[in-house]
Parts: sequence; C-alpha cells; structure tokens
Amino acid sequence: MTNNVDSVFWFRRDLRLDDNTGLFHALSENKSVLPVFIFDKKILDKLELDDDARVTFIHETITDIKNQLRQQHKDMLVLYGDTEEQWKKIIETYKPKSVYVNRDYEPYAQSRDKKIKQLLADNDCVMHSFKDQVIHEPGEVLKDDGKPYTVYTPYSKKSAAQLNVEKDLCHYASKEVLENCTTIDCDDIPTLQSMGFSRNTTISIPSANFEKKVLETYNETRDIPAHKSGTSRIGIHLRFGTVSVRQVARAAYQVADPTFFKELIWREFFMQLLFYFPHTPQKAFKEKYDSIPWRTGKEADADFDAWCQGKTGYPIIDAGMRELNQTGYMHNRVRMITSSFLCKHLLIDWRRGERYFAQRLLDYEMASNVGNWQWASSSGADAAPYFRIFNPYTQQEKFDSQWEYISQWVSEYDTDDYVSEIVDYKEGRERALSVYKKALS
Repeated sequence: MTNNVDSVFWFRRDLRLDDNTGLFHALSENKSVLPVFIFDKKILDKLELDDDARVTFIHETITDIKNQLRQQHKDMLVLYGDTEEQWKKIIETYKPKSVYVNRDYEPYAQSRDKKIKQLLADNDCVMHSFKDQVIHEPGEVLKDDGKPYTVYTPYSKKSAAQLNVEKDLCHYASKEVLENCTTIDCDDIPTLQSMGFSRNTTISIPSANFEKKVLETYNETRDIPAHKSGTSRIGIHLRFGTVSVRQVARAAYQVADPTFFKELIWREFFMQLLFYFPHTPQKAFKEKYDSIPWRTGKEADADFDAWCQGKTGYPIIDAGMRELNQTGYMHNRVRMITSSFLCKHLLIDWRRGERYFAQRLLDYEMASNVGNWQWASSSGADAAPYFRIFNPYTQQEKFDSQWEYISQWVSEYDTDDYVSEIVDYKEGRERALSVYKKALS
C-alpha cells in the first residue's frame, strides 16, 4: 500500500475546517490531500510558561480537527520538531506534488516559508499560497505612489474604498469537500508532555461566538473594562484562525455602526506595517526614539517587577496587570493605560513591556502588540505624541467611575494592605517630558 498523496495542506494560523481558503483550494484541485500540522520547536522553545494556555488551546483545537476528520474516515498528520526537518520526512514519506498554505506575514514566518518553498522546489513540489487571515493583505492597500501607508486614517479610507464585499468577504466551503482528504491512517498527536508542556487548567478560552449586540453597541461599550459583553474577546480566534476573519467581518459589516469593522482594519494596518518594516519588533519605527535613555538597573527592574505583578499603587494599572496574569486577557482601554504608564511614568523601555505582553496575552499577535506598544511609547508610525501621557486617575474616573473593574481585581485597594505609589504621578510625568524632549531635540 502506497502512502503517496497528490497534495498536502499545511495548517498554521488557520485552525479550522470551514471557510479556509487554502484548504478549499487544496481539496477542490486534488483528490488525495493530506492535512498536516507541525508544532514548531523553534517557536515553542521561546515560550517561558510550561503551562502556556495558548499551547493547550492549539493542542485541543488540533485534537478536535483530527477527531472530526477521523469521524469521516479521514486523518491528519501532526508532528513536532524543527519545521524544515519535519518537511524532509513528509516529502520522503508521502512524495506530494504540491503543498497548499495560507500566507503568514510575520518576519519569522516569511523566512520559514521561503526555506520550505525552496526545499519543496528542490523535490519537484510546488507551494501554492493564499490570502486567508486578513481582508486585505500587504500589497493590496497602497498609496498612489505604490508605497505602504504609515498613517491609519488614510489607510482605512483606501481599504474601505477598495473593499469588494462579494470577493473579499466571501465564504470558502472547504468543509463541504473534505471527501478529498486522504484515508491514510496517521499516528496520534504528540502529547503536551512530550513537547515540554503541561495542560493549563486555570485559564478559560473565550468563545468564538459572540452576540450581534456586541457589534451594534461596540462604540458605546468598548472602553468600559467592567462591561462583561462590551467587547467580542475574539482576538485569540483571529490569531490562530479558529474563526474566519471573513466571517467576523461579514457580521461586522452588516451592522450600522462601523466601529468594530474599523478595529479589524487597525489589525491589518499593523500587519502591513510589520511586513514592510520588519525591524520594528527590535527598533522604533521613528529611529530617533531609539536614543531615549530608558531607565535600567536595580531600581528600574524593581519598578518593572511591580508593574508586572500589579503592585504599582495605581489601582487601574494594577487591576489590568492582575487581569492579564490571571486570565491571559486585558481590556483594550486598560492596555493603553498600563503601557503608557510603563513607558512614560516609569520610563522603562517599551520592548520590555511588549515582551511581557507577548508571553501572557492569549490574543498576542506580533504586529498589533508591537504597533500598540510603539503607539504608547510615541515611537511608532502613527503614534501618540510624546507629550501625551495618560493620567491613571482621570482614566479610572472616566472609564471605571464606580470602581467595578478595580474592585474585581484589586480587592485591597481601599485598605492599609494596598501598596503605595511606586512613582509620584506629577514627578513621573515631568521626568518623562524632560527625558523625551532632551533625547529628541
């Protein structure tokens, strides 16, 4: 019995069977398609938490997909290790003539895919790639001179002008052609333990489904951190593709208020910035901001640790950080306040905060995380001016006036057990203004 297949579909940031562009094309154009997922050791080795909830989520999602396929007498190959080495094994064992993928735009993914594409070509195998995780991908929304946008508003207007609902938000019925998946029996999924992880049982993953009312009232409720249904919490599902961005966009496009739809465009704006300026995870988009003398040393490290633990003495900051540490989520308004506080009041390098969020956020996407941190530090493409410094107290008064959010996460805030402020608000603000102004002059 031969193991040869016509084609392979490689799951990456598209962990679903329905409305999956690349999977649809693979199944529609071939009669024997082997679905594959590879737990990438290079990515997993960078994670600090051995019970990282995202790894548990991916493992459970892949298990579910494999079970769905097995119920139809199909299967899925799931591997763990160095991606290039695993592909060599796939090529040797199954001898595919083509590989189908959905495009990924992050720097590591671009480099990885270039290597795999060459490896496939060396073995007479063609890689076909498709747009799937975005409405408009890098290269589709450009200025009239062909250069990428670096300011959101004109980008969003051009994106809206170019939107073809029937084409850009269409549904790919990939689940309806699963009969073309191979019937080859594959081994069970590698265990979490075999990859150096344990199952996270404490963090709950938000549902991929949300009520239409969230979209209709989003502009009114999105800035209220205590509002239980003020946001969609869909981020992790967009990140790993357990829901189609087209499905979400179709739902958002149908409501009168465009605010939620515009948030999807913000996500894509940051994606194309990262694609065209891949140095930004390490360096500021505005080069001169790399000259800012961020605080270092034991005192700065102690302040950073206090910020991470939610023990700064500023209730809205501490509530946000504790929510993040306990749930893997932080309300977007509070993300802005906490990141501004770290960069401005504590004068600590935005990259340290970005890395901490990257380790903790369930919905972490490099493009959005880097983009938002550079916005907060004023070093990004379309960032707040350096003299814009959030006041934690006025922000709390405006968005948590009844102390509902704070009381949920900082129960001791009004007792003698609550910590003192690690920096005086006025002194921290004036220090930031002075340091920024001097460094940028």
